[in-house]
Amino acid sequence: MTTSDAHRAYKASRDQLLALRGKHVRAVEEFRWPDLGERFNWAVDWFDAVARDNADNDRPALVIVEEDGSETRRTFGELSRASDRLATWLRNRGVRKGHRVLLMLGNQVELWETMLAIMKLGGVIMPTTTALGPADLTDRITRGEPRHVICNSADTPKFVDVPGDYTRISVGPAENCADLHGADLHDADFHCADLHCADLHCADLHCANRHWADLHEAADLPHTPVEHPGTAPGDPLLLYFTSGTTTRPKLVEHTQVSYPVGHLATMYWLGLWPGDVHLNISSPGWAKHAWSCFFAPWIAEATIFVYNYSRFDPAALLNQLRVRKVTTFCAPPTVWRMLINTDLGARPAGLREAIGAGEPLNPEVIERVRAAWGITIRDGFGQTETTAQVGNTPESDVKPGSMGRPLPGVPVVLVEPASGNVVPGPGEGEICLDLAQPPLTLMTGYLADDERTAEAMAGGYYHTGDVASIDEDGYLTYIGRTDDVFKASDYKISPFELESVLIEHPAVAEAAVVPAADPVRLAVPKAYIGLAPGHEPTKETALSILRYARENLAPYQRVRRLEFADLPKTISGKIRRVELRARELGADAGTEWRDDQFPDLTR
Repeated sequence: MTTSDAHRAYKASRDQLLALRGKHVRAVEEFRWPDLGERFNWAVDWFDAVARDNADNDRPALVIVEEDGSETRRTFGELSRASDRLATWLRNRGVRKGHRVLLMLGNQVELWETMLAIMKLGGVIMPTTTALGPADLTDRITRGEPRHVICNSADTPKFVDVPGDYTRISVGPAENCADLHGADLHDADFHCADLHCADLHCADLHCANRHWADLHEAADLPHTPVEHPGTAPGDPLLLYFTSGTTTRPKLVEHTQVSYPVGHLATMYWLGLWPGDVHLNISSPGWAKHAWSCFFAPWIAEATIFVYNYSRFDPAALLNQLRVRKVTTFCAPPTVWRMLINTDLGARPAGLREAIGAGEPLNPEVIERVRAAWGITIRDGFGQTETTAQVGNTPESDVKPGSMGRPLPGVPVVLVEPASGNVVPGPGEGEICLDLAQPPLTLMTGYLADDERTAEAMAGGYYHTGDVASIDEDGYLTYIGRTDDVFKASDYKISPFELESVLIEHPAVAEAAVVPAADPVRLAVPKAYIGLAPGHEPTKETALSILRYARENLAPYQRVRRLEFADLPKTISGKIRRVELRARELGADAGTEWRDDQFPDLTR
């Protein structure tokens, strides 16, 4: 199959989903993944072809706006040519097909150019958040074994003590390197101790294992299109570390198709159209950034819009939605919760789709946005290990609290943990993917961890570790992680259900519910509360929240203990309930309020 054949097959599947917008049942029944033949490379077969088709179109593929209002704009053609030049430069630096490249950049144009360039060479990208320090980088490099590292010049000092034989590439001259060129530093007997300049550090040395090459040099190269690297659909493309909400982060391997083709389903869920302006709030280095700031928008031939800020400002973000005429907006629940605590104002004129992702979205947030904007936030579900699996798709009925139905091409089933059988109708079970026909959207496995991979794929299903219920119409409602669900007085407790009620209280910005030991009930629900602005962690506040929970939850769900705290989170911003559960088992619990301290709550 030629490049043009692969492009036509890919585009036909994309266009089929666009035509089936608002027809969820038909899309599930009729959609088929494209047959791409024996070789496929998304950057060459899709992105470059789109750039050629839009050669006379100055509509941007990427717009990045900074806090001061300055902006960077790139068309599809400009990004195609820039990534060609960068691919040539990287090849000259030793990057080859199959080489792993740790990529640690922020929301800057070089991130998109570099991802495309590495793809065009057949390299394997290891996206990494800039929030990591030397210890975490050592772990990632030890486990991921990259041959090359690309980061901003300001981050180069983080790698001084990170071991590994890897090529060092920076965006801009590396920190403190501008005036050191000493060829004599290659002397084998030369040591840092010989230096007497107080401002000189090991990171400054331009010896073979410290030199950082500046990728901006690629801009001076003549443009030559990069030949197809001959990557097969099953060849590796991406290595993502999970966020580590319950265990040590796992290293997930994706192929040339699992994300680049699998995100056709994500595009359908997001409701993207050619010409849209899509804003997604997520940080580079995490899978959701690839979902909604790279693959899905460019599959749809939409513009990726990024608003960079040093500190989140809800009012400033709302202004960008209006001024930049954003049509589709996706944000995690934390951002949506902060937005509803400010003045939402009128619905932004261009906004057509509002989406929540990253964690389950509380019904209270959905209702507040619907009341203000007349638009329903559509929830969905997926993982680093997959693309989007479940979603409330555009123009479909949205049931309160439900995250929607399985997406086209994604074989989602609920499996009863005890028996391993598929839940045949209404009921609850673990969200799984049926491996009878290996799902295209699924990872190949956890790198160098056969035991965890086998566990995840046991019994003919990929196990997400998340529990949901399904109703008679096929809508799924999230219950919680298998590790988070617990029993109190022999009743099953879903932390998410309780948290969804707690967050409706005006004093509660965030909540996390875990089991606390109890001599009578064995365990009772305890809520860790992050307070909304303007509220203090007082006895009166505790009483108000506990009373609200009592009035709005079933007796067996009653929150009986409460503690005000800054909730522990992963680097990607997800709540680590595992730390809170461990805290309950230890001796480091803070000041808590119990319902039996308030007489009117125990009557």
